[in-house]
Amino acid sequence: MKQVWKYLKKYRVLLLFSILLALLSVGLTLYIPILTGEALDLIIEQGKVDFAGLSGILQNMLIAIGLTAVAQWVMNVCNNYITCGVVHQMRKEAFANLNRLPLSFTDNRQYGDIVSRLTADVDQFSDGLLMGLTQFFSGIMTILMTLVFMFRLSVGITVVVIVMTPISLVVAAFIAKRSFHLFSAQTRIRGEQTGYIDEMIGNKKIVQAFSQEENVIEEFKKKNEELRAISLKAIFMSSTTNPSTRFVNGLIYAVVGLFGSFLAVNKGITVGQLSCFLSYANQYTKPFNEISGVVTEMQNALACANRVFEIIKAKPEKEDAPDAVTLEDVKGEVKLCNVSFSYVPEKPLIQNFNLTVQPGQKVAIVGPTGCGKTTLINLLMRFYEVCKGDIKVDGVSIQDMTRASLREAYGMVLQETWLRNESIMENIRMGNPFASDEEVIEAAKASYAHGFIKRLPNGYHTVINEDGGNLSQGQKQLLCIARVMLQKPDMLILDEATSSIDTRTEIKIQSAFAKLMEGRTSFIVAHRLSTIQDADIILVMRDGNIVEQGNHEELLNKGGFYHELYHSQFKH
Repeated sequence: MKQVWKYLKKYRVLLLFSILLALLSVGLTLYIPILTGEALDLIIEQGKVDFAGLSGILQNMLIAIGLTAVAQWVMNVCNNYITCGVVHQMRKEAFANLNRLPLSFTDNRQYGDIVSRLTADVDQFSDGLLMGLTQFFSGIMTILMTLVFMFRLSVGITVVVIVMTPISLVVAAFIAKRSFHLFSAQTRIRGEQTGYIDEMIGNKKIVQAFSQEENVIEEFKKKNEELRAISLKAIFMSSTTNPSTRFVNGLIYAVVGLFGSFLAVNKGITVGQLSCFLSYANQYTKPFNEISGVVTEMQNALACANRVFEIIKAKPEKEDAPDAVTLEDVKGEVKLCNVSFSYVPEKPLIQNFNLTVQPGQKVAIVGPTGCGKTTLINLLMRFYEVCKGDIKVDGVSIQDMTRASLREAYGMVLQETWLRNESIMENIRMGNPFASDEEVIEAAKASYAHGFIKRLPNGYHTVINEDGGNLSQGQKQLLCIARVMLQKPDMLILDEATSSIDTRTEIKIQSAFAKLMEGRTSFIVAHRLSTIQDADIILVMRDGNIVEQGNHEELLNKGGFYHELYHSQFKH
């Protein structure tokens, strides 16, 4: 609630105006029973009715009803504006922080669960907040003002009503406490289910290729059943609030009717006042039903908000130092000094890693799966921070320079491609937003993507599906290569950059890369050793350590681990 209030504070004036409108609406609503009671008292007996007095009362009732309707409409408009503003700000902050969070945050969570937090959970919170603003303040004011009006009519009956009120509050509090835990579990399981759906849709080809459809369906059924069961429990528990409080309210109404009848018979109050009091008894108890419903809905809303706040409050990447330098005029000298790193403290990966790369050198990194090749790239780009040691570029520690300038110095082509739901032209232009159409086309020609692009229905203006779903994996990789060709970076990182491209095209791409890498420090991660034979330095990694280092010929002559890897790929 404290977190929610931080967002509501911006709308203090509007919130106060909404409360005043609620006060006006409640006051007028409570004034109508008084007019009704006065009208009843003007009907004395058959043939004795003060029609002149009744006419004036009816006019006042119509005015009160009209003003109440207008006040409630304006109040709802204000509350919707506040709710939409709060939700808009929450989503904006959550998404902004998501882009500032370290990769470890998203690496350790299902993407679908994060999407669920930013969409479904925010919507659930929005519904709960709107209900809270609309009904909570009105309900509280109705209770307080009704008590004032009832005290004016009869202190005795009002005391009876007040004495019975805590029963309703205790029941509502008992149910709300238990429903909160159930709604928290519901939002968690819903996030897991969304993550599972996202994962299965994104990897549908793999599921079908391994004939895992039935297993996937069964697993989804389990998750769906789990969500159904917890949702039923949460809804059942929360739905008991209204009938429980209504039962208590019915008792209060009956007691008021009984006591009021005795008073009316004994001339303690008039029939009109009794009618007014019964109306107030209803008015007084009704908000308890509404507030208990609001509290239940707010339990769900706060459980959802808590998941969103986890993203908003998550610790972002360490800020650049105030005196951080901007990397300019990059020569490309890279040094790793006693670097140690592990994703999990108890499982060391890279230990005491040392490497010196001279400007313009081409460094190939090879080794078995899981030896730390891609991890090394993550450290060079500061996607992860080193645990010990230091990495320097042109003699400056990467900790002392801005991340943006460091990452702009590198051009990356990864094995995993990423394309936007945009035109081919705009996807390539991501490498250089200020490039002209002619420059984009030249980059596409250099990466040998121009041929297949021209065959597409609208050429460079063809809009591709999310993540390039209507292109082959090889075509997507060519577009990512074109993006880097357009960027013309100071240094290059190629992580299995041609893994999905046919051999004939790969030979052409390697030739284009050779031109691009001239005079640029380049790091190449490769499994196919035939593609890195001309590298200046080949780092052979095993279990996070460099076990061998040298050029192709030197490593083959050593007859060590590289010799073993190389010949394992060329056995007949």
